[in-house]
Amino acid sequence: MRKKRFAKGAINFSSEEVRFELDENGVPVGLFIKESKEANQLIEEFMLLANKTVAAYVGSKKVNKNPIPFPYRVHDVPNEEKLTTFAAFASRFGYEINLNNPDTIAKSFNAMLQQMKGRPESLVLEQLGIRTMAKAVYSTDNIGHYGLGFKDYCHFTSPIRRYPDVMVHRIVQEILDNDVKADARMETKCRHCSDQERKAMESEREANKYKQVEYMQKYVGETLEAVVSGVSSSGFWAETIEQKCEGMVSVADLAAWDTFEYIEANYSLRGQHTGKQFQMGDKVKVCVVSTNLEKRQIDFDWVPDEPKKSGGKKPAAKPKKGK
Repeated sequence: MRKKRFAKGAINFSSEEVRFELDENGVPVGLFIKESKEANQLIEEFMLLANKTVAAYVGSKKVNKNPIPFPYRVHDVPNEEKLTTFAAFASRFGYEINLNNPDTIAKSFNAMLQQMKGRPESLVLEQLGIRTMAKAVYSTDNIGHYGLGFKDYCHFTSPIRRYPDVMVHRIVQEILDNDVKADARMETKCRHCSDQERKAMESEREANKYKQVEYMQKYVGETLEAVVSGVSSSGFWAETIEQKCEGMVSVADLAAWDTFEYIEANYSLRGQHTGKQFQMGDKVKVCVVSTNLEKRQIDFDWVPDEPKKSGGKKPAAKPKKGK
Protein backbone atom coordinates (compact mmCIF):
# COMPACT_ATOMS: atom_id res chain seq x y z
CA MET A 1 0.00 0.00 0.00
CA ARG A 2 2.78 2.39 0.92
CA LYS A 3 4.74 1.67 -2.25
CA LYS A 4 1.66 2.16 -4.42
CA ARG A 5 0.85 5.47 -2.72
CA PHE A 6 4.28 6.93 -3.47
CA ALA A 7 4.17 5.53 -7.02
CA LYS A 8 0.90 7.44 -7.56
CA GLY A 9 2.43 10.78 -6.56
CA ALA A 10 2.39 11.02 -2.75
CA ILE A 11 5.40 12.96 -1.43
CA ASN A 12 7.50 11.14 1.16
CA PHE A 13 8.47 13.88 3.61
CA SER A 14 9.72 12.44 6.91
CA SER A 15 11.29 15.19 9.02
CA GLU A 16 12.97 14.34 12.33
CA GLU A 17 10.98 14.72 15.54
CA VAL A 18 13.03 15.54 18.64
CA ARG A 19 11.72 14.36 22.02
CA PHE A 20 13.11 15.33 25.41
CA GLU A 21 13.76 13.00 28.34
CA LEU A 22 12.43 14.70 31.48
CA ASP A 23 13.29 14.15 35.14
CA GLU A 24 10.65 13.88 37.90
CA ASN A 25 10.33 17.70 37.92
CA GLY A 26 9.79 17.98 34.17
CA VAL A 27 13.28 19.33 33.53
CA PRO A 28 14.88 18.09 30.27
CA VAL A 29 17.94 15.94 30.98
CA GLY A 30 18.40 14.34 27.55
CA LEU A 31 16.87 13.99 24.12
CA PHE A 32 16.24 11.43 21.41
CA ILE A 33 14.92 11.28 17.85
CA LYS A 34 11.46 9.76 17.51
CA GLU A 35 11.79 6.88 15.07
CA SER A 36 9.03 5.93 12.62
CA LYS A 37 9.07 2.13 12.67
CA GLU A 38 7.27 -0.30 10.38
CA ALA A 39 4.51 -0.69 12.98
CA ASN A 40 3.92 3.08 12.88
CA GLN A 41 3.85 3.01 9.08
CA LEU A 42 1.38 0.12 9.09
CA ILE A 43 -1.07 2.08 11.28
CA GLU A 44 -0.49 5.18 9.14
CA GLU A 45 -1.46 3.36 5.93
CA PHE A 46 -4.63 1.94 7.48
CA MET A 47 -5.51 5.39 8.84
CA LEU A 48 -5.01 6.96 5.40
CA LEU A 49 -7.12 4.24 3.78
CA ALA A 50 -9.98 4.82 6.24
CA ASN A 51 -9.83 8.59 5.73
CA LYS A 52 -9.75 8.28 1.95
CA THR A 53 -12.57 5.71 1.84
CA VAL A 54 -14.91 7.79 4.03
CA ALA A 55 -14.26 10.97 2.02
CA ALA A 56 -14.99 9.18 -1.26
CA TYR A 57 -18.15 7.63 0.25
CA VAL A 58 -19.56 10.98 1.41
CA GLY A 59 -18.49 12.65 -1.84
CA SER A 60 -20.58 10.17 -3.82
CA LYS A 61 -23.76 11.11 -1.92
CA LYS A 62 -26.17 13.95 -2.69
CA VAL A 63 -28.88 15.76 -0.76
CA ASN A 64 -31.52 17.51 -2.90
CA LYS A 65 -29.19 16.79 -5.87
CA ASN A 66 -26.42 18.85 -4.25
CA PRO A 67 -23.13 17.70 -2.68
CA ILE A 68 -23.27 17.27 1.09
CA PRO A 69 -21.39 20.07 2.94
CA PHE A 70 -18.45 18.12 4.35
CA PRO A 71 -15.09 18.96 6.02
CA TYR A 72 -12.64 17.59 3.45
CA ARG A 73 -8.94 17.74 4.28
CA VAL A 74 -7.45 19.45 1.23
CA HIS A 75 -3.94 20.35 0.10
CA ASP A 76 -3.31 22.65 -2.87
CA VAL A 77 -0.48 22.38 -5.42
CA PRO A 78 2.77 24.19 -4.49
CA ASN A 79 3.32 27.90 -5.10
CA GLU A 80 5.03 28.33 -8.48
CA GLU A 81 7.33 31.18 -7.40
CA LYS A 82 8.52 29.36 -4.27
CA LEU A 83 9.07 26.19 -6.30
CA THR A 84 11.19 27.98 -8.90
CA THR A 85 13.43 29.44 -6.18
CA PHE A 86 13.70 26.07 -4.45
CA ALA A 87 14.48 24.22 -7.71
CA ALA A 88 17.33 26.63 -8.44
CA PHE A 89 18.74 26.09 -4.94
CA ALA A 90 18.40 22.28 -5.11
CA SER A 91 20.19 22.22 -8.48
CA ARG A 92 23.36 23.44 -6.74
CA PHE A 93 23.46 20.13 -4.91
CA GLY A 94 22.88 18.20 -8.13
CA TYR A 95 19.11 17.61 -7.77
CA GLU A 96 16.71 18.40 -10.59
CA ILE A 97 13.11 19.40 -9.85
CA ASN A 98 10.95 18.97 -12.96
CA LEU A 99 8.41 21.84 -12.83
CA ASN A 100 6.37 20.80 -15.88
CA ASN A 101 3.26 19.73 -13.95
CA PRO A 102 2.17 18.64 -10.43
CA ASP A 103 2.94 14.96 -11.17
CA THR A 104 6.52 15.59 -12.31
CA ILE A 105 7.07 17.90 -9.32
CA ALA A 106 6.01 15.15 -6.90
CA LYS A 107 8.18 12.53 -8.64
CA SER A 108 11.17 14.90 -8.59
CA PHE A 109 10.70 15.58 -4.90
CA ASN A 110 10.55 11.87 -4.08
CA ALA A 111 13.64 11.14 -6.17
CA MET A 112 15.52 13.94 -4.39
CA LEU A 113 14.39 12.80 -0.92
CA GLN A 114 15.56 9.26 -1.70
CA GLN A 115 18.92 10.29 -3.16
CA MET A 116 19.89 12.73 -0.41
CA LYS A 117 19.35 10.36 2.55
CA GLY A 118 22.33 10.55 4.88
CA ARG A 119 23.89 13.46 3.00
CA PRO A 120 24.69 16.77 4.77
CA GLU A 121 22.24 18.81 2.70
CA SER A 122 19.27 16.53 3.50
CA LEU A 123 18.05 18.47 6.57
CA VAL A 124 18.06 21.82 4.79
CA LEU A 125 16.51 20.64 1.51
CA GLU A 126 13.75 18.78 3.33
CA GLN A 127 12.92 21.83 5.47
CA LEU A 128 12.91 24.13 2.44
CA GLY A 129 10.89 21.60 0.43
CA ILE A 130 8.20 21.54 3.10
CA ARG A 131 8.10 25.35 3.10
CA THR A 132 7.40 25.43 -0.64
CA MET A 133 4.29 23.31 -0.12
CA ALA A 134 0.85 24.78 0.55
CA LYS A 135 -0.66 24.23 4.01
CA ALA A 136 -3.31 21.51 4.33
CA VAL A 137 -6.66 22.87 5.55
CA TYR A 138 -10.27 21.84 6.12
CA SER A 139 -12.71 22.93 3.40
CA THR A 140 -16.02 21.98 1.80
CA ASP A 141 -14.37 22.64 -1.60
CA ASN A 142 -12.83 19.25 -2.42
CA ILE A 143 -9.75 20.17 -4.46
CA GLY A 144 -8.00 16.94 -3.40
CA HIS A 145 -4.87 16.37 -1.34
CA TYR A 146 -1.73 17.02 -3.40
CA GLY A 147 0.83 15.84 -0.83
CA LEU A 148 -0.88 12.47 -0.37
CA GLY A 149 -1.86 12.14 -4.02
CA PHE A 150 -5.54 11.56 -3.09
CA LYS A 151 -8.60 12.84 -4.95
CA ASP A 152 -10.75 12.50 -1.81
CA TYR A 153 -9.50 12.83 1.77
CA CYS A 154 -10.81 13.76 5.21
CA HIS A 155 -9.92 13.30 8.88
CA PHE A 156 -12.18 10.45 9.94
CA THR A 157 -9.95 8.62 12.38
CA SER A 158 -6.47 8.68 13.85
CA PRO A 159 -4.70 7.76 17.09
CA ILE A 160 -6.04 11.10 18.38
CA ARG A 161 -9.58 12.45 18.20
CA ARG A 162 -9.83 15.87 16.58
CA TYR A 163 -13.04 17.89 16.38
CA PRO A 164 -13.13 17.63 12.54
CA ASP A 165 -13.17 13.84 13.01
CA VAL A 166 -16.31 14.21 15.13
CA MET A 167 -17.98 16.39 12.47
CA VAL A 168 -17.19 13.70 9.89
CA HIS A 169 -18.62 10.98 12.16
CA ARG A 170 -21.86 12.92 12.55
CA ILE A 171 -22.31 13.36 8.80
CA VAL A 172 -21.57 9.68 8.12
CA GLN A 173 -24.16 8.74 10.77
CA GLU A 174 -26.71 11.08 9.17
CA ILE A 175 -26.12 9.40 5.79
CA LEU A 176 -26.52 5.94 7.34
CA ASP A 177 -29.74 7.12 9.05
CA ASN A 178 -30.96 8.72 5.78
CA ASP A 179 -31.36 11.99 7.68
CA VAL A 180 -28.75 14.42 6.26
CA LYS A 181 -29.01 17.95 7.73
CA ALA A 182 -26.78 19.70 5.09
CA ASP A 183 -25.16 22.21 7.44
CA ALA A 184 -25.02 25.59 5.65
CA ARG A 185 -22.35 26.78 8.13
CA MET A 186 -19.95 23.93 7.39
CA GLU A 187 -17.40 26.11 5.52
CA THR A 188 -17.30 28.53 8.47
CA LYS A 189 -16.70 25.59 10.80
CA CYS A 190 -13.93 24.33 8.49
CA ARG A 191 -12.16 27.70 8.60
CA HIS A 192 -12.48 27.76 12.39
CA CYS A 193 -10.98 24.26 12.67
CA SER A 194 -8.11 25.23 10.36
CA ASP A 195 -7.42 28.34 12.48
CA GLN A 196 -7.51 26.35 15.71
CA GLU A 197 -5.19 23.72 14.23
CA ARG A 198 -2.63 26.44 13.41
CA LYS A 199 -2.87 27.78 16.95
CA ALA A 200 -2.39 24.28 18.37
CA MET A 201 0.68 23.73 16.18
CA GLU A 202 2.11 27.09 17.24
CA SER A 203 1.54 26.18 20.90
CA GLU A 204 3.31 22.86 20.37
CA ARG A 205 6.27 24.60 18.72
CA GLU A 206 6.44 27.14 21.56
CA ALA A 207 6.38 24.33 24.16
CA ASN A 208 9.16 22.46 22.33
CA LYS A 209 11.18 25.67 22.05
CA TYR A 210 10.76 26.30 25.78
CA LYS A 211 12.23 22.88 26.56
CA GLN A 212 15.06 23.51 24.08
CA VAL A 213 15.97 26.76 25.86
CA GLU A 214 15.71 25.06 29.26
CA TYR A 215 17.95 22.22 28.07
CA MET A 216 20.54 24.58 26.57
CA GLN A 217 21.00 26.63 29.77
CA LYS A 218 23.78 24.28 30.90
CA TYR A 219 25.69 24.87 27.64
CA VAL A 220 26.04 28.67 28.03
CA GLY A 221 29.65 29.60 27.27
CA GLU A 222 30.36 26.39 25.35
CA THR A 223 31.28 26.13 21.66
CA LEU A 224 29.23 23.60 19.68
CA GLU A 225 29.07 22.19 16.16
CA ALA A 226 25.95 23.32 14.29
CA VAL A 227 24.29 23.55 10.88
CA VAL A 228 22.80 26.75 9.42
CA SER A 229 19.07 26.01 9.46
CA GLY A 230 17.61 29.35 8.38
CA VAL A 231 18.70 32.74 7.05
CA SER A 232 17.10 36.18 7.02
CA SER A 233 18.15 39.82 6.81
CA SER A 234 18.44 39.89 10.61
CA GLY A 235 20.91 36.98 10.88
CA PHE A 236 21.08 33.21 10.60
CA TRP A 237 19.67 30.38 12.68
CA ALA A 238 21.81 27.37 13.50
CA GLU A 239 20.77 23.99 14.87
CA THR A 240 23.33 22.27 17.08
CA ILE A 241 24.24 18.85 15.73
CA GLU A 242 24.33 16.97 19.03
CA GLN A 243 21.56 18.76 20.97
CA LYS A 244 19.22 19.42 18.00
CA CYS A 245 18.46 22.87 19.45
CA GLU A 246 18.19 26.04 17.38
CA GLY A 247 19.49 29.51 18.18
CA MET A 248 20.30 32.69 16.27
CA VAL A 249 23.43 34.59 15.31
CA SER A 250 22.38 38.19 14.59
CA VAL A 251 23.85 40.41 11.87
CA ALA A 252 24.57 42.93 14.64
CA ASP A 253 27.03 40.45 16.16
CA LEU A 254 28.44 39.53 12.75
CA ALA A 255 29.14 43.24 12.12
CA ALA A 256 32.36 42.81 14.12
CA TRP A 257 33.65 40.72 11.19
CA ASP A 258 31.99 42.28 8.15
CA THR A 259 28.83 43.95 6.84
CA PHE A 260 26.55 41.12 5.75
CA GLU A 261 23.74 41.36 3.21
CA TYR A 262 20.90 38.90 2.72
CA ILE A 263 20.82 37.11 -0.65
CA GLU A 264 17.28 35.74 -0.90
CA ALA A 265 17.86 33.61 -4.02
CA ASN A 266 20.68 31.73 -2.24
CA TYR A 267 19.11 31.62 1.23
CA SER A 268 22.38 33.13 2.40
CA LEU A 269 24.17 36.04 4.09
CA ARG A 270 27.27 37.37 2.33
CA GLY A 271 30.00 39.65 3.64
CA GLN A 272 30.45 42.72 1.47
CA HIS A 273 34.21 42.93 2.08
CA THR A 274 35.38 39.41 2.89
CA GLY A 275 32.91 37.49 0.70
CA LYS A 276 32.28 35.19 3.69
CA GLN A 277 28.96 33.43 3.18
CA PHE A 278 26.51 31.72 5.52
CA GLN A 279 24.15 29.47 3.58
CA MET A 280 21.51 27.01 4.69
CA GLY A 281 23.17 23.65 5.24
CA ASP A 282 26.62 25.07 6.05
CA LYS A 283 28.40 23.60 9.06
CA VAL A 284 29.46 26.25 11.58
CA LYS A 285 30.76 26.53 15.12
CA VAL A 286 28.72 28.60 17.54
CA CYS A 287 29.14 29.70 21.14
CA VAL A 288 26.02 29.65 23.33
CA VAL A 289 25.91 33.24 24.61
CA SER A 290 22.63 33.33 26.51
CA THR A 291 19.24 31.70 26.98
CA ASN A 292 15.93 33.42 27.74
CA LEU A 293 13.07 31.19 28.85
CA GLU A 294 10.50 33.99 28.86
CA LYS A 295 11.22 34.82 25.21
CA ARG A 296 12.01 31.15 24.37
CA GLN A 297 15.21 32.37 22.78
CA ILE A 298 18.77 31.06 22.42
CA ASP A 299 21.51 33.48 21.36
CA PHE A 300 24.62 32.22 19.59
CA ASP A 301 27.84 33.86 18.50
CA TRP A 302 29.63 32.64 15.40
CA VAL A 303 33.02 31.08 16.18
CA PRO A 304 35.30 31.32 13.11
CA ASP A 305 37.72 28.49 12.34
CA GLU A 306 40.56 30.99 12.13
CA PRO A 307 41.13 33.91 14.54
CA LYS A 308 40.57 37.37 13.13
CA LYS A 309 43.74 38.93 11.70
CA SER A 310 45.34 41.72 13.68
CA GLY A 311 44.39 45.25 12.72
CA GLY A 312 40.75 44.33 12.21
CA LYS A 313 37.91 45.40 14.36
CA LYS A 314 37.82 43.17 17.41
CA PRO A 315 34.37 42.07 18.51
CA ALA A 316 33.25 43.62 21.75
CA ALA A 317 32.31 41.31 24.59
CA LYS A 318 28.55 41.06 24.96
CA PRO A 319 26.84 41.19 28.34
CA LYS A 320 24.99 37.94 29.10
CA LYS A 321 21.24 38.29 28.94
CA GLY A 322 19.03 37.10 31.77
CA LYS A 323 18.05 33.45 31.74
